[in-house]
Amino acid sequence: MLRMKNPIADMRSKYKRTFELAVIIALAFMIVAFKFWPDMKAQEVDFDAPQELFSVEDIQQTKQENRPPPPPKPPIPIEAPSDNVLDDIEIADTEIDEQAVVEAPPPPKEETRTIVEEEPQYFVAVEEMPEPIGGIGAIQSKIVYPEIAKRAGVEGKVFIKAFVNEGGEVTKVEVVKGIGAGCDEAAMEAVKQTKFKPGKQRGKPVKVQVAIPVVFRLQ
Repeated sequence: MLRMKNPIADMRSKYKRTFELAVIIALAFMIVAFKFWPDMKAQEVDFDAPQELFSVEDIQQTKQENRPPPPPKPPIPIEAPSDNVLDDIEIADTEIDEQAVVEAPPPPKEETRTIVEEEPQYFVAVEEMPEPIGGIGAIQSKIVYPEIAKRAGVEGKVFIKAFVNEGGEVTKVEVVKGIGAGCDEAAMEAVKQTKFKPGKQRGKPVKVQVAIPVVFRLQ
């Protein structure tokens, strides 16, 4: 029966032989070297390099000398007036008429300034609001129902804003919400003709604006 060679064991035997052969060659080389070059010595290397010394000198602080100002420039020579006499200049005689009438300049125009009067301020809410004397019925009694509204069958409620002064008089009226057909104008006219109890703030009569409903209803 044949036996197979182990490749690992074969490699180990070859490595051992090669190593032994290399050691023998190295020893032989060293023996030859010591025999032929016995005077070889290692040279010492001086690592202490020469050092350069630097001397630091004190630097004196320099001072700037104040230079004197430059001398003034010499004045520019000015030519003296010549002695030559100018020629005589003839001046024509002018006669002045004392009797001539000198017209006066027109007076400056007066600037016309338009003075805009500021509208007095009316309060919106006060402690005592204005009330029509006789109540809302006093306003309703003054309404003249427009014929156009009657024919068209227009009915409804018109809201009027009345501006009442300290004396209880209506100075201005505005339509807040209308129904048309002449009813708005009739409501404003009725409110204008009504006397009011003035509004008061801290017991003092003041100007107040108040909204008043005016009803239009066909009977």
